[in-house]
Amino acid sequence: MKIKVIRSSWMEEEGRRLDCNPYLSGAFEAKVILEKLSAKKQPLHEVTKGGLKGIFNGPRFSRNYVEDPEHGIPFLGSTDILAADLSNLTLLSKKQIASHPELLIDEGWTLITCSGTIGRMAYSRSDMKGMAGSQHFMRVVADNNKILPGYLYAYLSSKFGVPLVISGTYGSIIQSIEPHHIADLPVPRLGADIEQTVHELITAASIKRTKALNILYESDKILENKIQLPRLPDLHEISKPLVAGVSSSSLRMRFDGAFHSPLALEVEKAITKANCDILTLAHRSVTQNLFKPNIFKRQWVESENYGPAFVSGNDIYRMSPSPERFVSKKSKDIETYLLKKGWIVFQAAGQLNGIFGWPILVNSHLDGMFCADDVFRLVPHNQSDAGYIYAYLRSNYGQRLLKRQAYGYSIPRVVYEHVEQVLIPWPDEKTRQSIGQPVFNAWEDLSKAIQIEAQAVKIVESTIDKGGD
Repeated sequence: MKIKVIRSSWMEEEGRRLDCNPYLSGAFEAKVILEKLSAKKQPLHEVTKGGLKGIFNGPRFSRNYVEDPEHGIPFLGSTDILAADLSNLTLLSKKQIASHPELLIDEGWTLITCSGTIGRMAYSRSDMKGMAGSQHFMRVVADNNKILPGYLYAYLSSKFGVPLVISGTYGSIIQSIEPHHIADLPVPRLGADIEQTVHELITAASIKRTKALNILYESDKILENKIQLPRLPDLHEISKPLVAGVSSSSLRMRFDGAFHSPLALEVEKAITKANCDILTLAHRSVTQNLFKPNIFKRQWVESENYGPAFVSGNDIYRMSPSPERFVSKKSKDIETYLLKKGWIVFQAAGQLNGIFGWPILVNSHLDGMFCADDVFRLVPHNQSDAGYIYAYLRSNYGQRLLKRQAYGYSIPRVVYEHVEQVLIPWPDEKTRQSIGQPVFNAWEDLSKAIQIEAQAVKIVESTIDKGGD
């Protein structure tokens, strides 16, 4: 519970609002600092394209999803704008886009979640241009003749911008915020040199992310080509019913239908055509170890001085995981839960059409963080093998073989005995290195992009803290 004593004048300034949001967000403290700032301040709507028209949500409409990329456009929800990997987005019908062109996203916009969890932000990259977006995140479009978009994003996502954005939140069940709530938000002008520097850093981070993600998106295709795995059809290309007949002897260990689905049986047959050995994930040549930690009682502490940052099974899939909680360094078997650079991890419980089984390669940013117990860990022998295993697990082959192992209907999950059986083609070291090292480097570039963006935001914050000098 948060308790705070406020001045009656604050309530007058907020239109006599009696809910807590405007007073506990830190907005008033931010306003006081900005008011003392010697630099010029402009309302947000004065620096956006078309004034108030440059701050908007997408329209509300009944969505018509499709499966074939030929007839659809990737659709971003409010959580998707924060995700690191946008390769598996749902597709919205192109016909709907034609009637609602305002759904389309452009490069260089500031995207702000405005329903549910308020105030989380992303800077739209070149690979997001042309995607469609829901009404659950706000678009702030900078007028390039008045302000640089990278600087505007860095300010809005700073410790001064975020409290001002979320202070307008309303609603007790599903919290929301509307464009007019932030239209008058003060934007300090810190000088051409500082704003240019910040914009260039945000742009550099965006470019680095885009290049790294393109490498990851292509990695599974490169792997399949190099080891001569036949291409498997995507789900939208399969029109016949998924029905299979299996011998009774194959039902001795697993009786669930998903394990014996035609999709899985097709992979078992196709993988034998690879021009290399076929091993399992638990084979000593593939990994040093694979495990999922035990369920634990979390002992929260106030700061990183008392323990490592905590990331959940959802946090690790974000573009920029920013832990807000810390676990006591005195926790039992703490080393079991700490992530190490070069490990492969994936969510081991959840819906099969979600993030379940989708791999993450632990980079420098995640290194040393305390991760939830529902995240499975694979420990490769070296960097290039880590990149190779990641590329394989994100392929159609890896995903089908991993997800077939899931058991349970409410919340499917996998355990060690399932993961150790997953097959993996294992070519010679030179081939693995040619596939895996670029992947490992790409994950490190994603970590560097986080650092560059943080540097830009820090410049904004420190300049304001110093009074704009």
